[in-house]
Amino acid sequence: MTDPHRTPKLGGNAGRVSQYLEIRGLTVDFGGFTANRDVDLTLFQGDLRFLIGPNGAGKTTLIDAVTGLVPATGSVTKSGIELLGKKSHHIARAGVGRTFQTPSVFEQLTVLQNLDIACGAARPLRSRLRARHGVPAIVEQALETIGLTAVRDQLTGTLPHGRKKWLEIGMLLVQNADVLLLDEPVAGMSHEERELTGELLRNLGGERTVLVVEHDMDFMRTYATSVTVMARGGVLAQGSVAEVQADPRVQEVYLGTAAEVPQC
Repeated sequence: MTDPHRTPKLGGNAGRVSQYLEIRGLTVDFGGFTANRDVDLTLFQGDLRFLIGPNGAGKTTLIDAVTGLVPATGSVTKSGIELLGKKSHHIARAGVGRTFQTPSVFEQLTVLQNLDIACGAARPLRSRLRARHGVPAIVEQALETIGLTAVRDQLTGTLPHGRKKWLEIGMLLVQNADVLLLDEPVAGMSHEERELTGELLRNLGGERTVLVVEHDMDFMRTYATSVTVMARGGVLAQGSVAEVQADPRVQEVYLGTAAEVPQC
């Protein structure tokens, strides 16, 4: 169940002491092909932001640039700290985590072992060399948050697709990531898994800075508190779900004619 005290809201915690991610003028060019052009985007803690747009709009490339997987120009700051130009593992240590369209987990290991490895990756080398005693509290908390406590000792490869995606999110939580960039987190999930994932995202979005790349418009309308629409590598529109749906540019470029746009 979603905790009402940390339910995300439009605008998040803007103006308060909180984490944020600010992207300014971000441009990604692949040998003359511009995948992202002058992207400006600000994400605040407490606002569950969805990033939508047609195929080829530059959504995943944007996440790749923010997390250091592709070179880019412009600026990306996390609570005032510049990230652009840093190595991907340094960006991860700064608290920016991302998931992939295909879950990146160790299928031959148990759920608990996956989380333990991820937790160790965030520790200093000297600490990693010492033996552990028991399960760290942060791992126990992550298991509860992602709903996998009961299968903690199960081999990850035997889990349903949806639970593997929850585990991937849990692996970010044990690394203390407070900015989460989630690429199509409900793709391939059952209806029940989608609903449980939506509640998980609400809880995460209430206390962290969360950006969700998604193609499923029904899921977006149900769980987003704000939306950014991309087209042709840039930002086309931003606002609440209702504001974005009513924007004629969005209707033309992404959602079809006004008569075809489903209402909230």
